[in-house]
Amino acid sequence: MTGSEVPPSFRLAYVPGVTPSKWVRIWNERLPDVPLTLVPVDPVGAPDVLRARGADAGFVRLPIDRTALSAIPLYTEVTVVVVPKDHLVAAVEEISVEDLADEIVLHPMDDTLDWERLPGKPAIERPATTADAIELVAAGIGVLVVPQSLARLHHRKDLTYRTVSDAPESRVALSWPEDETTDLVEEFIGIVRGRTVNSSRGRGKPPAAQPKAKRPDTGGGARRKPAPGKNPRGGSGGAKGAKGGGKGAGARRGKPRGRS
Repeated sequence: MTGSEVPPSFRLAYVPGVTPSKWVRIWNERLPDVPLTLVPVDPVGAPDVLRARGADAGFVRLPIDRTALSAIPLYTEVTVVVVPKDHLVAAVEEISVEDLADEIVLHPMDDTLDWERLPGKPAIERPATTADAIELVAAGIGVLVVPQSLARLHHRKDLTYRTVSDAPESRVALSWPEDETTDLVEEFIGIVRGRTVNSSRGRGKPPAAQPKAKRPDTGGGARRKPAPGKNPRGGSGGAKGAKGGGKGAGARRGKPRGRS
């Protein structure tokens, strides 16, 4: 089997907290002959997966090392602090970073928030993952500052979260190898950006859309237009008809004046 005979496919990586189901559904509707495979990746390793061609494109959290990668920022998430339900923070709707000054704030190894200075007091050890940090919050070891989608992903009945007004925000982007901007990548970019089928530059665009738009300009309108100098009812009409009248009715009216 040659390379041209290999059926096309698309691999989409995504980091925790990103829910790609909406875009996957649109892809399946527009390109049912091109299977899309989801590839879960951790936030820190996502850029390396893309550079190694482990996926054709992927949802990542900025900032990332963009070496050899293209990226389109899509949206920004609210940042929250996860605390036990009986914590003092749970009594308010919103806090500031300064309000965490006396708290042990866990900082997992997969954290992607772009801190200039970490809030609160550091824990003795850094948890390996956000999931591990959530377990420590439930055990009363400390609190955790994360994008809101991660707080929802790791929801527990004994925990809650509140907005941190002045914390760094997490930006989600679509990224892909910069030298592999294929037609399928362009198609997925269009889906994520909300292009309709008619406006898409990819395979989903109906080929007959433009010819249909030209039909009102053909045929019928041209046949109804009268010829220059002729009235469709048999007489002279319009400005050209008046010029024709100079050789007809107007000329005959001139002869009697010439005899007087």
